[in-house]
Amino acid sequence: MRTATAWLFFGLLVFAPAWSRAADPKEQEYYEIFTFPIPDGVVLEAGAMEMMPGDQLAVSSRRGEIYLVSKPFTKDPKEVKFTRFAHGLHEVLGLAYRDGWLYVTQRCELTRIKDSDGDGRADVFETVSDGWEINGDYHEYAFGSKFDPDGNLWVALCLTGSFTSENKYRGMALRIAPDGRTAVTTSGLRSPGGLGMNAEGDMFYTENQGPWNGACALKHLKPGAFVGHPASFRWYDEAKTLGPRPKEPQSNSRMMDEAKKIPELLPPAIYFPYPKMGQSASGIVCDTTSGKFGPFEKQMFVGDQSASTVMRVVLEKVQGRYQGVCFPFREGFDSGNLAMLLTPDGSLFVGGTNRGWGSRGSKPFALQRLNWTGKVPFEVHSMKVVLKGFELLFTEPVDKEKAADSRSYSMRTHTYIYQSSYGSPEVDETTPEIKSATVSDDGKTVRLELDKLEGGHIHELHLDGVRSASGLPLLHKQAYYTLNYLPVEDESK
Repeated sequence: MRTATAWLFFGLLVFAPAWSRAADPKEQEYYEIFTFPIPDGVVLEAGAMEMMPGDQLAVSSRRGEIYLVSKPFTKDPKEVKFTRFAHGLHEVLGLAYRDGWLYVTQRCELTRIKDSDGDGRADVFETVSDGWEINGDYHEYAFGSKFDPDGNLWVALCLTGSFTSENKYRGMALRIAPDGRTAVTTSGLRSPGGLGMNAEGDMFYTENQGPWNGACALKHLKPGAFVGHPASFRWYDEAKTLGPRPKEPQSNSRMMDEAKKIPELLPPAIYFPYPKMGQSASGIVCDTTSGKFGPFEKQMFVGDQSASTVMRVVLEKVQGRYQGVCFPFREGFDSGNLAMLLTPDGSLFVGGTNRGWGSRGSKPFALQRLNWTGKVPFEVHSMKVVLKGFELLFTEPVDKEKAADSRSYSMRTHTYIYQSSYGSPEVDETTPEIKSATVSDDGKTVRLELDKLEGGHIHELHLDGVRSASGLPLLHKQAYYTLNYLPVEDESK
C-alpha cells in the first residue's frame, strides 16, 4: 500500500506517493541511462542546458551558477570535468546559444553573456530584456526557451505564489526579439515547468495541476490565446499585443464548455492524467535527430519532476487545434527531472533536483544522459483520432489474430472540473465499447471502432492482449488521448 507525503512543487502543495515500484528493467534494453559524476561542492540542481562550442555542455543551477561539462558524450565517467563558467545569477531556467553569446533566462531578466578573453569564464554580461517584474515571492519563476524559427526567445512567467498575479505580466508568456523588443503573446499561465517547440516550430509549455488546472498538461502558446488561469487578466491594458481581455471563465464548469463561450480560451493539447503519468510536468524536447534517438522522429518528450520520468507525446491538429496522446517512455532517473536537452547525435541530457519538492528519484540532484541502444521497442508509435474511433500505428508488426480481437483492448474516459479551486478528480467517466479492431495488411496499423467518442474527455486505452508478430507484449500497454475536438472528416482515408 502506498503512503503519501506532502511536498511543495512550483508553489503547489502536492501529495506525492511514496513510490514503491522499481524502474522497469526492460526499458534499459532500449534506452540506457548514463550518470555523470558531480564533483564535491557542486550543488547542481540543473535548471537549463545548452551545447556550447567545443562540445561542452552548459548546465545552469537553481543557485545561479553555470557550469561547462567537458566530454558530455563520453561513456567513461572519469573523462568528465566540470568548470564554473558564471555565477551570481538569479535562478537560471533557460539557456540558448547563438553567435558567440549564451542567452540566460534569469528570474528577473533575459541576459546574454560571453567569454571575451578565452579563459573559460564569462566576463561580459548584457541585459537583453527586463520587460517583466518580480518581488521576493519564491514562486515567481521565469522559464526560457531555445530560439524559435524567427530568432526569438520566449519566457513563461509563473504566477505570484502560484495563485495570483501581483507583478507585471505574471501568468503570461513573452516573446523577445533579437533586438530585445518584448511582446506579450499569451495569457492564462499558472505554474510552468518548461518550454519547448514541436517539429513545426510552434512553442509549448508544461503546466502543473492547481487552480483552473485539473491535471498537469502540455499547452500551446498560441499568440493571442488565453490558456486557462484568469489571474493575469489584470495586465491586458498594458499588454497591447494581446487584444481585448477575454470573458472571465465560470468556475465549476468543464474546459470545453467554457471554450465554446470564450473564443480566446485554448484547451490543453495534452493532459497528463494525475498521478498515473506523474504529478509535476517539466522540460520539453522534440526529436529532430533523424532516427538517432530511435523510431519516434518528430515526437515530443516531456519530463516529470515528481515521478522522475520522461513521457512521450504525439500531437495532431483537429479542427485547427493541437491535441494528441501521451505514453510512458522511461523511468528510473536519479532525481526529479526538470531540464532536458536532446542533441543532434541522439543524446537526451536530463537534469534533476528534488529540493523542497521531493521526487521518486531519491538523490537531491543529478545529471544523466539517455541514449537509444539501437534496438526497437514494441510500442504504440502513434494514436490518432478518426471518425468512429482511433487509428494505432505500431513500431513492429502485430500478431494479427490477437490485434483483431476487440477483447485485447479496454478503454475508459474521463474529464476534469474546470474550477478556481485546486486541481480536480477524474469526473464524468464513461466506458466506450470497442466494437471492432481492423488490422492492416502489413500488420503495423490497427483501427479501433468505438460505439461513441467523448468530446472533451481523456480516452485511456489499455492494450493488455496485444502482441507483436514475434510474440512480445508491448513495452508500455497504456495510452492517454486528450480528445478536445472530434474530427469533422476522416483524413486518414
